[in-house]
Amino acid sequence: MRLRRLLMHLGGSLWFVPVLCVIAGAAISFGTIALDRLSDYGAISNDVVGDPNAARSILSTVAVSMVSLTALVLTITMVVVQLAMGQFSPRIVQRILRDKPSQFAIGLFVATFVHAILALREVSGNESGHVPGIAVATAYLLVLASIVVLVIYVQHIGQALRVSALVELVGHDTRGLVDKLYPDSGTPAPAQDETVVRARQSGVITAIGYDQLVAQAHRSRCILELVPALGDFVPADAPLFLVHGNGTRLDEDELYQALVFKLEPTLDRDVRYGLRMLVDIAERSLSESPFQDPTTAVQAIDRIHDILRQLARRPFPDGVYRDGSGELRLVVPTHTWDDYVLLATEEITLAGAGSPPVARRLEAALIDLHGVALPDRKPILDRRLKALAAAVSQAELETTPVLSGR
Repeated sequence: MRLRRLLMHLGGSLWFVPVLCVIAGAAISFGTIALDRLSDYGAISNDVVGDPNAARSILSTVAVSMVSLTALVLTITMVVVQLAMGQFSPRIVQRILRDKPSQFAIGLFVATFVHAILALREVSGNESGHVPGIAVATAYLLVLASIVVLVIYVQHIGQALRVSALVELVGHDTRGLVDKLYPDSGTPAPAQDETVVRARQSGVITAIGYDQLVAQAHRSRCILELVPALGDFVPADAPLFLVHGNGTRLDEDELYQALVFKLEPTLDRDVRYGLRMLVDIAERSLSESPFQDPTTAVQAIDRIHDILRQLARRPFPDGVYRDGSGELRLVVPTHTWDDYVLLATEEITLAGAGSPPVARRLEAALIDLHGVALPDRKPILDRRLKALAAAVSQAELETTPVLSGR
């Protein structure tokens, strides 16, 4: 139990990996200096590493720079921790502190600093003195590695700040703990009439290789039905494809390769995600706070209005794909005009009904869309106009003070 407690403590600490890197940096420094001494400081020419004055200046600069980089990484890590505590959950801090890329970046910078300091004491004399060429060359390599790691770390920390990355961080560890504590997967799900291809991993479908799936279905003489739509989240082991017909010749590996899974939707193929982000911007600007910003919400509605206006008369795919001979091979869920209108207006109606400029702008957008939309697309706009009028009336009733009788 004591050993387990110690391992848990070390695994959840920020300092353990950097301390190991410090020891590794000292070992590298002693090792390279020993090699220089064995070669009588002639393993690498001074034309490459410079004379003693140049070597001393370079190693001093490296040491100072590594201290600055270490302070920068620690500062960024603490900022990330504070943002995560304020916007997501204070209970996620421990998991962020265990982030191995951050620990390794700190450790590499500190290890380079230790190596430079220890190698600096081996440089002796002026122009006629000896220079530990292997140690100085190793410092060059460590500096190059530190620059690469710094760029990778900045990209990593930018990705780690996303909501989806933090959610997946906790979800991945929790799934692993479930597998560890409950190794028995239980009885399989009830079989269905159709052959079911289940997802091997969880994630959001961000791209679909339609031609690849149609070719697979054509070779197997069957019909594939994709269960989730583009932009939908798929849990692991959930139904991914329904196979109608003989699917014995299907190559499941190629089916999975035809789909791209990511932590969150992207704007590469998913129009809904663009609308989702604009709606989020509008809702956040109208959230319950002393600094509401209806102007930002109106600007978001402007962009939403423009997108819906471009969609108002365009035909949408039916999600049916055929092979070269005209045989049905693939069925994919698609998004309709009603789906886009509801996503773009429903939440803003609830959040912005009490804000006159937001309500007026949303009403103007719906009226304009009603004038240009195809006839079969007007009913949803009528319903949204009625819902907006009802929400505005309700908001006015809630904000109008009750006049006391005289």
